[in-house]
Amino acid sequence: MNAHADIAGQSLARQANDIARDLTRPSPRVYWLDLAVTALVTWLSFGVAATAASTSWTLVAGVVCILALYRGISFIHELTHLRRDDIPGFHFVWNLLIGVPWLTPSLLYEGVHILHHAKDRYGTPRDPEYHPLARRPLHELAVFLGIALLAPVGTLLRFGVLAPLGFAIPAVRRFTIAKASGMVINTHFAREDFDRANSAPWLAQEIGAWLWCWAVVGLTVAGVMPVRVLATAVVVFSLMTFLNQLRTAVAHRWDNDGEVMAPLDQFLDSVNVPPPALLPFLWAPVGLRYHALHHLMPRLPYHNLGKAHARLVAALPADHDYRRAEERELFPALGALVKRMTRKR
Repeated sequence: MNAHADIAGQSLARQANDIARDLTRPSPRVYWLDLAVTALVTWLSFGVAATAASTSWTLVAGVVCILALYRGISFIHELTHLRRDDIPGFHFVWNLLIGVPWLTPSLLYEGVHILHHAKDRYGTPRDPEYHPLARRPLHELAVFLGIALLAPVGTLLRFGVLAPLGFAIPAVRRFTIAKASGMVINTHFAREDFDRANSAPWLAQEIGAWLWCWAVVGLTVAGVMPVRVLATAVVVFSLMTFLNQLRTAVAHRWDNDGEVMAPLDQFLDSVNVPPPALLPFLWAPVGLRYHALHHLMPRLPYHNLGKAHARLVAALPADHDYRRAEERELFPALGALVKRMTRKR
């Protein structure tokens, strides 16, 4: 570990906390309003996309649904950092409106994502959300992005097949918890928090997703629900996941060699895409455009990240380490990743 980077990283964290500590309180009003509008737009646009007679209306509504669902699913990241008493009932309602119906309940992220923030895990083989893409051959980027398109298959298998089998066969249950119950990109990662899988919130989400999955597939097979509805859901979910995977590809530099990183190096391995860029509102919603800042201050609620960033930019010198984590937009950041992957080592 670089001792200088360790000290500098701690100093940057202290500076950030001194400047933005008062912004760590989440606003229930903002969370509830955002969730309500996002869920409403998601389901209305899905209804139009799944039933409209006009191809144009289907396509327009489909795009709106993909973006709205992406925003809705992205709240799963906030749930992992919110204490349940911060906004009582929010976890339950999010799972009811978004998580369970789209087979992405918060159990897939809670207890997993927090490990990505552990200082002794980040960027190492024990980090569930790190894959050293920049050190891998270029074709792995295509695989990394392309596999996201298969997400509907994975979620249907997880909740429609493995969940009920697991309740009957202990070995399947153990495998399902360890290897099929986390939104991870490190394929070697396995969950170890088996006690969590016996908690009431986990069981409610898992059983709810299982029954919903069987109901949707059963109604489709029986001809009660048009095949187009399920097909639309599959396409929307697949493209939404692909968009998220594109965002994930530029969320970090992915250049660590597996060793424990100093705090400053962890920060500089992460990416902010701040204003004046406009499109991150769509491809990195719910504060995900400030990914490096989030790693610096994980307790900042998404609605205060922009304000905290503005304060830091105003208070720190233009050549400060904080500014080194910035990228201009999605495709420039993606191009920089490709360049790192193709450089000679």
